[in-house]
Amino acid sequence: MKTNPRRTFLAAFLAVVLFVPLFIFRAVGPFDFWWWMSANLALLLALSLLLDKGYLPFLLADLRSRAAWKVGLGILAAGLLYAIFFAGNGLLRQILPFAGEGISRVYNFKEGAAPLRIVGLLFFLIGPGEELFWRGFLQRRFQVHFGGLIGWLLATAVYAVVHAGSGNPMLVLAAAVCGLFWGFLFLRTRSLLLVAVSHTVWDLAVFILFPFS
Repeated sequence: MKTNPRRTFLAAFLAVVLFVPLFIFRAVGPFDFWWWMSANLALLLALSLLLDKGYLPFLLADLRSRAAWKVGLGILAAGLLYAIFFAGNGLLRQILPFAGEGISRVYNFKEGAAPLRIVGLLFFLIGPGEELFWRGFLQRRFQVHFGGLIGWLLATAVYAVVHAGSGNPMLVLAAAVCGLFWGFLFLRTRSLLLVAVSHTVWDLAVFILFPFS
């Protein structure tokens, strides 16, 4: 796959420009956090398809190969990541005085939004959309430019940085852990379907079904 590094860094820069204000202000005009995040992802996904002509064939090939196995493994991976966060939640609350408050602040994003709308957006756009951009486009291209290990870590770093606008170290830490986890899965399996399922199921578990706060 031939790629233009400038296009990749342009997309990464645009993601920072779009997501940092989202986490700072949480709402703009009629757009609350969830609508705003969905709009950002829709824009980035459209840009991904325009910048990378091989992206759509890559997605379609992934969907045609062992889809049921990937879905099942994605669900198991979501359960493993939830277990990691469950253990980390208890540990961090014990050793960091600000951890409990920081974790609780993450759930403030749900204020004023109907739970059914959050579920719908997480399931149909936000969960899969994040993986389509962060791993499927950005990490995949970084891996071509810099190799598998550096590409994985670089994409994870950008993913964590965009959450810094929240001013919440617990959210940045959570993003870094998630980025490393899903990025490693993508690095090893090359399956966007697998990581998209994992991300979506994990989102629903953490925000709706079994929240930590």
